Amino acid sequence: MAGAITCDRAPVADGRRRTPLIVTEDVDLLDDLLRLCAAAGARPEVHHGVPERRGSWESAPLVLVGDDAVERVRGVARRRGVVLVSRDQDDSGVWRRAVEIGADHVLMLPDGEQWLMDRIADVAEGVGRPALTVGVIGGRGGAGASTLACALAVTSARTGRRTLLVDADPLGGGLDVLLGGEAAEGMRWPAFAESRGRVAGGALEESLPELHALRVLSWDRGDTVAVPPEAVRAVLAAARRRGGAVVVDLPRRVDEGAAEALAQLDLGLLVVPPELRAVAAAKRVASGVGMVLRDLRVVVGPSRGAVGLLDPEEVARLLGLPLVGELPAEGALLAADGGGLPPGGAARGPLARFCTAFWERVPVGAAEGSGA
Repeated sequence: MAGAITCDRAPVADGRRRTPLIVTEDVDLLDDLLRLCAAAGARPEVHHGVPERRGSWESAPLVLVGDDAVERVRGVARRRGVVLVSRDQDDSGVWRRAVEIGADHVLMLPDGEQWLMDRIADVAEGVGRPALTVGVIGGRGGAGASTLACALAVTSARTGRRTLLVDADPLGGGLDVLLGGEAAEGMRWPAFAESRGRVAGGALEESLPELHALRVLSWDRGDTVAVPPEAVRAVLAAARRRGGAVVVDLPRRVDEGAAEALAQLDLGLLVVPPELRAVAAAKRVASGVGMVLRDLRVVVGPSRGAVGLLDPEEVARLLGLPLVGELPAEGALLAADGGGLPPGGAARGPLARFCTAFWERVPVGAAEGSGA
């Protein structure tokens, strides 16, 4: 059990110190906290009372105070990110003591172990703002959703922003192929099939193929066509914690795995050619997606020589969705597997310009995480 006293979060590590501080003389409690720190990849600083070294109490990104140490820290300078840890589930006085030392949370072991381990791991990773996560889905087969997803990711990475492209469509042929990197070293989805709980964001990023200055999580050439929804949840949550931008190429069928991916999105783009039959098919897709994702918008894709084309505004009206814009008829979009530059690879091409304008309109700055 973990109880919140205030809604304040622990301060984010500033890159110079990512070491939690433990204050306790309870040997058994200390063993538990050290075990959780080890599982979360953190090496804590341990003291029996308020650290004598100046600044240790104030600068630690997370302070774990054992219930035995309340008297020793009472009166110390108030700060955010203090958690009072206890084992006595029946001790109602623990809440009063937490208020006395200015703790943000009260945590009871062993019930709150997973919550605490996640909090410690956030500190170890230096977690800041989550990535802006955009999903792309085709209103019908061959609409160009995979190519748009790749172009969005390539355009994002070109600016120096940390970018991860996730292929959530096991039947799509593989985004690594679309990017010309099917032979690149790195893990694919089947390697994460057993993932549960928390996946370390840094380890995930380093394990994936790097193509065109971005990381790509795609499918291998094996027979695996699905991973458990728990694995999808764990992997995408880890990707979001790294910050920057995450682009997800989604299947048109909303199964359990796709639903987990949709739940992680900030917004979705439904790619629909301006044809009546395409709009009819897209309406079914939008109905399923809309049950999970609130912010779904339409991108009108290029047609393939059909007659009786609809205006982009009419497509958006028929679907009842906000219109993002109309994709340009660029060769990379219509023949993306023809080799050469990846979709969006030509910085001055119409597809790259479309994607650049998209990133400029959405609040990427609110989820910025570029850099190391």
